[in-house]
Amino acid sequence: MAIHKILFASLLICSLIQSSHGAEKVRLFKELDKGALDVTTQPSRQGDGVVLDAGKDTLNITWKLSAIGSKREAEFKIIKVKLCYAPPSQLDRPWRKTHDELFKDKTCPHKIIAKPYDKTPQSTVWTVERDIPTGTYFVRAYAVDAIGHEVAYGQSTDDAKTTNLFSVQAISGRHTSLDIASICFSVFSVVALVVFFVNEKRKAKIEQSK
Repeated sequence: MAIHKILFASLLICSLIQSSHGAEKVRLFKELDKGALDVTTQPSRQGDGVVLDAGKDTLNITWKLSAIGSKREAEFKIIKVKLCYAPPSQLDRPWRKTHDELFKDKTCPHKIIAKPYDKTPQSTVWTVERDIPTGTYFVRAYAVDAIGHEVAYGQSTDDAKTTNLFSVQAISGRHTSLDIASICFSVFSVVALVVFFVNEKRKAKIEQSK
């Protein structure tokens, strides 16, 4: 009986969650004001073939209301700037998939900064975080209303997400200090082994001399 009650309660909770999601209108990316914000990025290192190092290199990011503006500007309360995967880094990776339903979209999972909306141009210098995976990226800024819903956006690339992209190399996980410690431990192990054999031979000779 106890198990049946637990299962019933679980089903009831799931149905309530689904009904609450169903009651809220599905928010779609295509319904946002496109190009309402001008977003630009300037990596600390530039040039053909340059790859930014996670945990070291920086991005100078600027955003402002675009020349075309937005009919929903009065709703802008917060600007959320995010790091987004470009198509080459989404290929064969469903957990990074672009989806028109904003709730399901996985294009821009990395938060950079969130600031109150200001009509004057804004900027930030962001150090690429140490946990950012290797990949190709762009930056997108969302204008968010008072209840936390995205209403408009702008991005540092074109609609096809092929221009002004930049690459990041993730931290490998190995550090110089760990390598040094590993080497020292290996040397110590070899020395200890040599000392052990020398002592054993010495003991054997003493026993034989007796």
